[in-house]
Amino acid sequence: MTLHLPGDDGTLRAYEPRTEPLPALRATSGSAFSSRTVFSAAHVVADPYADTTPDGPAAVDWDATLAFRRHLWSHGLGVAEAMDTAQRGMGLDWPTAAELIRRSAAEARSTGGRIACGVGTDQLTATAATLADVRSAYEEQLAVVEESGAQAILMASRALAATAQGPDDYLEVYGHLLRQAAEPVILHWLGPMFDPALEGYWGSSDLDAATDTFLEVIAAHPDKVDGIKVSLLDAQREIDLRRRLPRGVRCYTGDDFNYPELIAGDEQGFSHALLGIFDPLGPLAAEAVRVLDTGDTDGFRALLDPTVELSRHLFRAPTRYYKTGVVFLAWLAGHQSHFTMVGGLQSARSLPHLARAYELADGLGLFPDPKPAEERMRNLLALYGVNA
Repeated sequence: MTLHLPGDDGTLRAYEPRTEPLPALRATSGSAFSSRTVFSAAHVVADPYADTTPDGPAAVDWDATLAFRRHLWSHGLGVAEAMDTAQRGMGLDWPTAAELIRRSAAEARSTGGRIACGVGTDQLTATAATLADVRSAYEEQLAVVEESGAQAILMASRALAATAQGPDDYLEVYGHLLRQAAEPVILHWLGPMFDPALEGYWGSSDLDAATDTFLEVIAAHPDKVDGIKVSLLDAQREIDLRRRLPRGVRCYTGDDFNYPELIAGDEQGFSHALLGIFDPLGPLAAEAVRVLDTGDTDGFRALLDPTVELSRHLFRAPTRYYKTGVVFLAWLAGHQSHFTMVGGLQSARSLPHLARAYELADGLGLFPDPKPAEERMRNLLALYGVNA
């Protein structure tokens, strides 16, 4: 049952699909981890029957979307909701994101799952905004998250990046929000590789200067900061930053290139995790962290290190389109019945890119049942005119 997969050079290569998944994918345990706090940033499932357009209102299949969150919780993972993996600012509008937060938080309460939700300013549609507008938008979203009972993640704001005149404006806005937050929040630093509109965040394109401002925000309000999520794809910078955090403030790695070594840590500390790649890797990631809970760092690395090639492929430049590969793998794994995305983002990656994602994921044994995944891959190839 050889598949012929297209490569970047325009030729087809033969691939023999796996016949059995990894044993770890068969085990389900919702118990909490003991050594690390781990969130999977979860994708949304689009409604494939909605009559909408890429720039129209988002249409979500709520049943399939919530079922995927139950899948993650069943393995003990927390869910990071309404983040960039859920296409915030790339197809998911604020009214739909607010509904997603409310529904997912209610589902978390009913299942005992851990949840944290993104707070941003994406309801601001005007080309120009004031700092007061930014504060007000953040406050509106913070209220929605807190009223839902979820933990808040203060996301990076395109509007703030466009409006702020320097570090003092970031200190003022974040200080204002942290003073009024009911519970400790997670601060999110998303690099421009994920969103070019965030270039110069924290008031400088010099990352050393930006880091100093970021740490100044935390130092002024350590009791209101549970942790930070760092998504800069720079392992050493994250290590240096986490060593400078006040005691009790966690570092949640968002580095989808270097996560095994950052979570494993060193003699001076480690990172927790809040990762988009833990959407497709959920069961395998959970198994790896349970091994780490026993103190077996080598066993943890043996499970997770082989996944890095897939993650680097999904998150290759332009990195912001990684969501397409994440949803594609969810379709192949049987978590949803179609490969349709809000905003039409299923078209954001090429067939060779998707073919390689399938090959890498299948090689890792990520699909609970490899045969349906193979059949869906054949159907996609046929749709593109490839005789697999």
